[in-house]
Amino acid sequence: MFDDFYGLTARPFQLTPDPAFYFESVTHRKALSYLGYGMAQGEGFIVITGEVGAGKSTLVAHLMNKVDPERLTVGQVVTSNLDGEELVHVVAQSFGLDIDGHDKASALGAIEEFLHEEARAGRRCLLTVDELQNLSVEALEELRMLSNFQLGSHPLLQLLLLGQPEFKATLANHEELEQLRQRVIAAHHLDAMEPAELQPYVEHRLKCVGWEGNPAFDQRVYAELYQATGGIPRRVNQIVTRLLLLGAVEQRTRIDASMLSSVMEEMVSDSTFPAAAPKPMAKPEPAVSAPAPLNHAPRVDVDQVEAMLASRDAQIAELQQAVVELADAPAVPADLSHRIAALEARVDEQEQSVRHVLTILIEWMERDDRRAA
Repeated sequence: MFDDFYGLTARPFQLTPDPAFYFESVTHRKALSYLGYGMAQGEGFIVITGEVGAGKSTLVAHLMNKVDPERLTVGQVVTSNLDGEELVHVVAQSFGLDIDGHDKASALGAIEEFLHEEARAGRRCLLTVDELQNLSVEALEELRMLSNFQLGSHPLLQLLLLGQPEFKATLANHEELEQLRQRVIAAHHLDAMEPAELQPYVEHRLKCVGWEGNPAFDQRVYAELYQATGGIPRRVNQIVTRLLLLGAVEQRTRIDASMLSSVMEEMVSDSTFPAAAPKPMAKPEPAVSAPAPLNHAPRVDVDQVEAMLASRDAQIAELQQAVVELADAPAVPADLSHRIAALEARVDEQEQSVRHVLTILIEWMERDDRRAA
C-alpha cells in the first residue's frame, strides 16, 4: 500500500534477508574483512556472531552474491535443534546429495566422495551453518569431523558458522569444544549500528526502491528511532515499515516524531515490539574488577584503622627517641643502628597498610556517591 503511495518500486524494509539491500556499516565492513581473510585460507572455521536481527544472514547472502560458482560450491544449512546424525543428513542434502534411507556412515561417505569430486574439478567447498546456538555439542563435534576431510594435505571443506551471542559463549567456554576452537581461523561479532549510521541506513534502503525524498524524515525521528531500536537493523525495519504505512494512511509527505510515538505505542500494545528499548551489545573493554553491590560494600573496621594509626604514631615516637639517644652518644653503637633501621622499616610498612585501607575507604565512598547520583 505505502509503496504505491510514495512511488516506490518495492518494499524497502522487508524482514527477510535480501543482499540487494545490503548496507555496509562499520561492523559489517570489519566482518567482511575477516570473512575475506578466512576464506583465503581455505580451511578451518570462520565464526560470525551477533544479536538477533543484526544482519548476519544478509551479510552472508551478500557474500554469496560475490563468489564464483565455478570455483566455489556452497552448501547452506539453517539449523533447528538437530542431533549429530540428523545434522550429517542435512549437510548432505545441502550439497544436493540424495541420501534418503542411508545411515550416518553412508551419508558421511557420500559427503566425502562429493568433496573429492569437487576438488578434482578444481572447486573448493564451503558449508555455511546458521543458528548455531540451537545445536548440541554432539552436533558441533560432527561439524568439526567434517572439517577433517582431506585430499592428501589439501582440506576439502571450509565452514562458516553463524550464531547468536549464546553460541559465542558456548564456543569460548565449553571444555568439549577445545578442538573446534583451535580450528577457528577468523571470528567477528556483529555489533549494532552506530547512531550516525541510522539515517544513511534508512535512506540507503529507500533509495534502493526509487525513493526521491518523499516522504521526508525529521531529524528527531532518527534520534528517537535509534533509542527505540538500539541500532539493530531488523528492529529498524519493523518500525520504519509501520511509519511508512501510517504515513500512507494519513497521506503524509513528512514523517515526524509524533508519528513515531504513535507507531511505538501501537507496536508495544499489540506485543510486536518490546516495551523497553533494546540496548546494543557493549563493545569489549579491558577487564576490571566489578564494584561490589551497595548492599555488599566492603566492611571497614574503624577501630582497626585507629589502632593502626596509633601503632604508627608510637613507632614514630620510638624512632624519635632513638634519634635523641643517637645525638647524645659519642659514637653510634651497632645495635642502635640496627634498631633504627628496623624501626624505619616497620614505620614504612605500617604507612603502606594505612594508605591501603584509606584507599579502600575512598573508592568505596566514590562508588556510593555515583550510585546515589
